Order: sequence, then structure tokens, then C-alpha cells
Amino acid sequence: MSLSPAQRAELLSLARTSIEASLPTGERVPYDALPLHADLTQPGSSFVTLRVGEDLRGCCGTIEATHPLHVDVWNNAYASAFADPRFPAITPAEWRDTGIEISVLSEPERCNARSEAELLEVLRPGIDGVILQSGARRSTFLPAVWEQLPEPRDFLRHLKLKAGWPADFWLSDMQVWLYTTESFG
Repeated sequence: MSLSPAQRAELLSLARTSIEASLPTGERVPYDALPLHADLTQPGSSFVTLRVGEDLRGCCGTIEATHPLHVDVWNNAYASAFADPRFPAITPAEWRDTGIEISVLSEPERCNARSEAELLEVLRPGIDGVILQSGARRSTFLPAVWEQLPEPRDFLRHLKLKAGWPADFWLSDMQVWLYTTESFG
């Protein structure tokens, strides 16, 4: 999905409103309105990233498109501000200095890499988001993570560590999906 500037602005406004509506109590405020742009009612998956300056302050999202995109952004904005387990709930004082970035994910495509070496051959640094799954564990890095981990081998090792696996982990049942994002803030 390629979003127009007006659709991007609407999603950013929804994310801000979701967080601001929940600031007084920290409780999720339900959202059931229709967006101005009908295309935003199509299923979509997103991540909402919050930063104070350059520092990460929250990042939550979905990989599968199970809700309308506008609802997905609303829910992920709330989760990033109040339910990211790495951070305490955002405070009104912090909120004033917080920036929002939304990443809308493409449909993940299965990659038939049978080894880490094969995956390294097809991986496009700076472009691909990666999902790794083995058994019940799954982990993903958005394409934006390439900015901190520009070397493909380091990118994959950190992604495996995020899932709780050793950096050199690779089993024959490892499943890989690649996706891109349209990011704006």
C-alpha cells in the first residue's frame, strides 16, 4: 500500500490522539470511528515507534494484517506509549518531547533460505525487514534497525539474540519472511 500525504497525516493524527486520550488514566481508549480515507479501513499491519530525541521510548506493532490499518495504528500507538515492556508508561511531561514514527508493513514474503549463509546472500540491507521463527519463538527487526546494525551478519545475530537464541543459532526448521515498510513521522 502506498499512502498519500493526507493518509499519512491522518494515521499520525490517530496515533497522537490514541496516546493523548490515554494519558490521563493510562487506560486504552477504544476506537470505533471510520477514517476520512476509506483505504485505511483495509487490513494492514504497522509498528509505531516513539522517540525522545534520538532515544527509543517505545515500539510496538503487528506483523499480520488482522485489523483495519487505522485501528492497527491506534492500538499500536497506545501499546508503544503504555505497554512496551521495556519502558514505564509515558508521562505527560515526556509526551511533550516525544516524536512518532509509523511503519506500515508490506505483506511478509516467505524466504526459502535453508541456512544463514543463504539468507545473507539475498538480504537487502536498509530495505528488508526480517522475521525469524523456529518452534514457538519468533522475532522481527524493521528495516530501520539497519541504521544501528548495518552489517547483515550483525543484524541477523542481534535478531536471533532478541528471540532468546544464541547468536550462532540456526535449526533446519528455521522459517524466514522478508518485508518492506513505508515509514513516516
